[in-house]
Amino acid sequence: MRIVQELLFVILFGTAVYLFSRKAGQIRKNILLGRDKDLNDHPDLRWKNLLLLAFGQQKMFRNPLVAVLHFFVYAGFLIINIEILEIILDGILGQHRLFVPVLGGLYPVLIGLFEILAVLVITGCAIFLVRRNILKLKRFISKDLDGWPRSDANYILITEIVLMLLFLTMNTADQALQARGAAHYIPTGNFWISGMLTPAFAGMSDGTIEIIERSCWWLHIAGVLAFLNYLPYSKHLHIILAFPNAYYASLEPKGEMENMPAVQHEVQLMLQPELAANAPASDTMPKFGAKDVTDLTWKNLLDAYSCTECGRCTAACPANITGKLLSPRKIMMDTRDRLEEVGRNIKANNGTFTDDNKTLLRNYITEEELRACTTCNACVQECPVSINPLDIILQLRRHLVMEESSAPAEWTGMFSNIENNMAPWKFSMDDRDKWATE
Repeated sequence: MRIVQELLFVILFGTAVYLFSRKAGQIRKNILLGRDKDLNDHPDLRWKNLLLLAFGQQKMFRNPLVAVLHFFVYAGFLIINIEILEIILDGILGQHRLFVPVLGGLYPVLIGLFEILAVLVITGCAIFLVRRNILKLKRFISKDLDGWPRSDANYILITEIVLMLLFLTMNTADQALQARGAAHYIPTGNFWISGMLTPAFAGMSDGTIEIIERSCWWLHIAGVLAFLNYLPYSKHLHIILAFPNAYYASLEPKGEMENMPAVQHEVQLMLQPELAANAPASDTMPKFGAKDVTDLTWKNLLDAYSCTECGRCTAACPANITGKLLSPRKIMMDTRDRLEEVGRNIKANNGTFTDDNKTLLRNYITEEELRACTTCNACVQECPVSINPLDIILQLRRHLVMEESSAPAEWTGMFSNIENNMAPWKFSMDDRDKWATE
């Protein structure tokens, strides 16, 4: 019977790892559809960002209460899953609590800490469910989240609560069987939480308690493996991608926009025509801005997959606050949705993209949304995992203006003034200071 259980576990574990690896590989391919961008400078600063923003969740602590609750859930996810290693090895080798002889008296202390974290995770997730579904905070009831995105968040919170309850129930049944001297349940010492709950099994037979313990063991590990494969389809993929995203975050000042070298070169030749004779010839026309996801950089696409959909960017956006259509959160969600669509198209057509008469611009993100942006960087500042919706907005807007000459009349006048007068106003440079003499 033990061999059958080991075989079933190996099949379950192998299938889960294979499916996750295949989806993770597809996401990696999708991200690499973006333009190349070198972000390997200043590794010391990048590691600092990773430690402070991803591990330390520095930006979350602007709201201490929410940050502490989120930290409980986050720490629980990272630390309790250390015990998953023991469960996996137990399942493959047909053992039970393999690490007890290795860790000795430290084992119940570690499990006790894990159980305290489990209780904190349950508490945190319950409060987050209340915030989303009963208190209905504004950023959680936005129309951006209508449909699947709102359900996705609830499913994850409920799943985490169920997994922690299974973990505690499994340990409680294990403790009860240890106290009765049941075979294969070696003494581990008292667990801090589950050890107090064993009276709940007082009237049950050993066989019944063992069925409960084994059922919780299987459901817990199967739930964890199912959760692993749910992550790539969920906003909670940020649990994994927040770390590389923080590392590759832009180190430039937030107000600094990226110029195009080709345009800078043309301006330089215009101001210094004598340089034209020595200028290298180019057979290709530069592409201005972005129209679809493949025109964006790989970092933009990593941002899209890393988005937590928390809505802090949209809540801070002055355009959104004043009722305009722009929502930075929607920009990221739309980019991810379009990228997934392009990825499926390429996969279905043997590695080649077949024109589907759609683009990120207009089919997903409208001109009205792009023009509402004030370029204030509030969205970039607020994002807890260093996502930059503004960079995508600027690239799409650059395409509209420079490739399609699509801009409101007010913008066109400003562009003309800058070109002719070196300022947004229609006064010549000679007349610009006359106000001081009047």
